[in-house]
Amino acid sequence: MTAFQFRPVTPHPLLSPYIAKIYVFESSGRLPDQDKKLIVPNANLKLTLTCRNGIAARVADRSFIQSENKLSLTGLIDVPVILDPQEDKQTGTIVIEFNPLGAYRFFHLSYAEVKNQIVEMADLVGNPAEALQQQLAEAGTMDHKLQLLQKMLIKRLEQAVPDPIYDYCIDRIADSKGMVSVAQLEKETGYSARWLHRKFSEHLGTGAKNLAEIVRFKQFYQVYSTSGKLESLKGSIYHYYYDQSHFLRAFKRFTGFSPTDLQNSLNELATKHYTS
Repeated sequence: MTAFQFRPVTPHPLLSPYIAKIYVFESSGRLPDQDKKLIVPNANLKLTLTCRNGIAARVADRSFIQSENKLSLTGLIDVPVILDPQEDKQTGTIVIEFNPLGAYRFFHLSYAEVKNQIVEMADLVGNPAEALQQQLAEAGTMDHKLQLLQKMLIKRLEQAVPDPIYDYCIDRIADSKGMVSVAQLEKETGYSARWLHRKFSEHLGTGAKNLAEIVRFKQFYQVYSTSGKLESLKGSIYHYYYDQSHFLRAFKRFTGFSPTDLQNSLNELATKHYTS
């Protein structure tokens, strides 16, 4: 039986407002073929360092390989992902997940172009990423690698220019648990839906409406992935969705399955990745 663990890491205080979580994923090998190895969208962009072994991912109908000792950025994901170690051997990976306030502060990219993509950082920022990868490969321990990564992010954060309108909208979406409408954001900010969509595309890679839908579903899936039972969600479905059919469409969109089909095949990788 494959053994694996998620080891949480506390972000540096300067980074913590913009980072949802940092963790080290370690595995003794691949998971059994019958396990779904499902990763559900959680609205976070991810910086991944594959320290031992690589990671193979399938995002919608595309396959990606994150090779050993490479830094990769995963853009905003709004489709289910299937994830597994590249080879059936010991795996060690560092993952830094940026909340929607975070990524644009650290990397000046076209986020719309990396939506639902996993891209090597060297292809995005060139020589600086290659030099950092070399340092990380030479670092002897996970803790040293984590120190180097956080030091790099702090340096980039010092040069960041915040966008207060975008940040306000992100906070409203989070505080409302995905229930605030684009029309309400227009009213509160004084900016048009078109302007807001362009701003979200620049900083996140998707529009405010899509982000709100992911955030709304996230609360249900956190409960579901812990209990595996639709019954535990029924009390609040109608507060967030028009009806049960509306909810079930969202469930199928973000997981690829119905609740009944999924509840008997969830594994610890899927649940711990989402809730850790």
